[in-house]
Amino acid sequence: MSWFATNSIATFLLPPLNLLLMLGLGVFFLYRGHRFARPLVIGALGLLWVLSTPYFAEGALHLLEAQTSPLNIGQQKAGAIVILGGGTYFHAPEYAAQDTVADATLVRLRYGAKLQRETGTPILVTGGKPGGNSISEAQQMSDSLEQDFRVPVRWTENESGNTFENAQNSFHILQNAGIRKIYLVTHAWHMPRAAGIFRRAGFEVVEAPTAFTTRYRTDLLAFLPSAKSLYDSKIFIHEVIGLLWYRVKLAFSDS
Repeated sequence: MSWFATNSIATFLLPPLNLLLMLGLGVFFLYRGHRFARPLVIGALGLLWVLSTPYFAEGALHLLEAQTSPLNIGQQKAGAIVILGGGTYFHAPEYAAQDTVADATLVRLRYGAKLQRETGTPILVTGGKPGGNSISEAQQMSDSLEQDFRVPVRWTENESGNTFENAQNSFHILQNAGIRKIYLVTHAWHMPRAAGIFRRAGFEVVEAPTAFTTRYRTDLLAFLPSAKSLYDSKIFIHEVIGLLWYRVKLAFSDS
């Protein structure tokens, strides 16, 4: 399935569109005097409030992040650092209208650079052009690591469009270099799905998660809706759907 088709389907399954559709259906039924109208409207508004609440959204991400833990570099060694792409900042005006790394990718690169300096382990960056970007995510990452962080990149995987392809293509590259054990760098909430996919591809994975969800303090603002929290809830639901879909694919492939 293409990147566009996958993301089009995901748009309907994820907030806010799924909640707007639910609300619209409720309003339609309300005018028809249908008995399901009020539950649909109340349910849509209630879910919108809950999913937009920092306390709930952060707690949901913690459920994913609890499945991994920060890397203890002294305990495990690996042959390569694999950093996953996290999106593109398209036509960045301050960078001569060139495509460059997005915020999420920068977070991963920062930690990958730190890991490389501390271990001396060579880096592989992976990510193609899923959004139609002019420069692959991997090339953007390589440029940023070498120019902004002054860290060398040994391998660049430019063809993948999703995490599954990241794993498959990276395995082919590193297999030729005789490397099976890797540090895998991605967001903590993405690690459960990513690590499973990379292990299935044949890697021995040392998880190196970054960007854990933390909070300075819990106060009234933690219970008031915010746009960021709705986005965090979207990430959580996306990862849960991804994990379930991956298990279904495995079940069919093994049968």
